[in-house]
Amino acid sequence: MTTIILAIVIGAAFGAVLDRIGATDPNWITKMLSLTNLHLMKAIMLAIGVGSVLMFSGQMLGFVDVGHMSVKTAYAGVFIGGLLLGAGWAAAGYCPGTGLGAAASGRKDAWFFIAGGLLGAAAYMLSYPFWKGTGLLSGEKLTLGAVPGANYDSLTTLPGDVLGLVMGLVIVAIAFALPDRLRGQGVQPAPAE
Repeated sequence: MTTIILAIVIGAAFGAVLDRIGATDPNWITKMLSLTNLHLMKAIMLAIGVGSVLMFSGQMLGFVDVGHMSVKTAYAGVFIGGLLLGAGWAAAGYCPGTGLGAAASGRKDAWFFIAGGLLGAAAYMLSYPFWKGTGLLSGEKLTLGAVPGANYDSLTTLPGDVLGLVMGLVIVAIAFALPDRLRGQGVQPAPAE
């Protein structure tokens, strides 16, 4: 029961942060993807970078158990799914997390996005045997850096924790170095009231 309550609290906090930085507004997503206002991209990159630094340094210091981490199988279907997710994100202005946050903040269009996502998931479940038969769902577990004691391959011989920490720091640096926009005269976000 404690795990469920903790998940609800963390999910609500995450949704509140998404709403606060503008990620639940499809107009800000469109401005980010068209490179006319990068404040949201900078916030996303900062969150990913800081999260990576904390997670990998926590692993190196023994605070985070690597056994709780899950490495997903790399196969063509993952890459195709990523492209579909990106196209849907650009078309709708929502990704799954921001769509739920937008619905919670009262945006009615987000409910159509959620319904479409659920219909897409149902269509995939019904057609799963077909996709499995195509070979697009076959692959192996693979990481960028080596993880001691793991039974899967890595693309480099560098220690995974060190590589993850360095990549996190690079992403944080890029987030700070990015300009407010790369093209156009993007509208600056309004101050919070």
